[in-house]
Amino acid sequence: MKHILYSVLTLMLLMSCNSKKKTNEKFLPDASGAINSVSVVTENELWDGRIGDAIRAVLAKPIYGLPQDEPTFTISQIPTSVFSGFVTKNRTVLKIETNKEAGIEILEDVYATPQKVIVVTGKSREAIVKVIKENESKIIETFRNEELAERQRQMAKSPHTFTIIKEKLGLTLDFASVYRIAKQTDDFFWIRKDITTGTNNLMIYELPFDAIKRNDSVVNQIIKIRDSIGKTYIEGPVEDSYMVTENAYAPFIGETILDNKPTFETKGIWDVKNAFMGGPFINYAIEDKINNRWVVIEGFAFAPSVEKRNYMLELESIIKSVKIK
Repeated sequence: MKHILYSVLTLMLLMSCNSKKKTNEKFLPDASGAINSVSVVTENELWDGRIGDAIRAVLAKPIYGLPQDEPTFTISQIPTSVFSGFVTKNRTVLKIETNKEAGIEILEDVYATPQKVIVVTGKSREAIVKVIKENESKIIETFRNEELAERQRQMAKSPHTFTIIKEKLGLTLDFASVYRIAKQTDDFFWIRKDITTGTNNLMIYELPFDAIKRNDSVVNQIIKIRDSIGKTYIEGPVEDSYMVTENAYAPFIGETILDNKPTFETKGIWDVKNAFMGGPFINYAIEDKINNRWVVIEGFAFAPSVEKRNYMLELESIIKSVKIK
């Protein structure tokens, strides 16, 4: 009998603790805001001075690899006194707080979810400007990763159902069902989506492991390969026209990690030989040692007369979802 009473009391105590825990949990509304927009919470006099200049130099820096200058983020400044209610629910928020020790703090889900709030503090304007400049890369990376994740969440609401890519290339990518396969072979896929003024495009293909060698000419190797692929698969609107890399715009190349694998990242401008067409591209060459190959996934946008920043972010978010089997 004592054992029964003890068990009942223990169960009641656990239920009570769980109830209190649920009661104490903070309910957060869904975050909102347009893609690549950041709310900056600071006083007007700071925004109009050196602090505002430093913030704009970081958040509104032109994105490399686009035909025209476009800012990394669209910024909206909000005075601290009116930062309440619905305006607190933007996914990405940068707050400036004075009269505190100099520093930076990255917080999650403060006013809404999912949300990133970066708080920059300092006792003087010079101290705050210094923190912003020293943490430029961290600020941009934090907000960009949040926007990439948001775009992936949005596309996951209506996922594609293709199995052929996994069957042929042994990899998966997460993209929306509005994309369609425009061309395919055993080792190449061209996937595209119609947009208001053109198309958003992905190319996926594999190469032998010796096709790219790690040396000083790696960027030239990658450009030569993508031009060969463009000539073979991406035809233009007139005879003898096909996609190539724009020679007048020096491509950027760096190294990153995708799916835990070393990867070359190349950004540049494409155009079509013998036709007036062009736009930005981002190319990832993934070193797949296990399968003795390179996996190349490229996104390119054709969107004349409109901004291309958000289209390229969508393509990047798709590519960064890759899982190689």
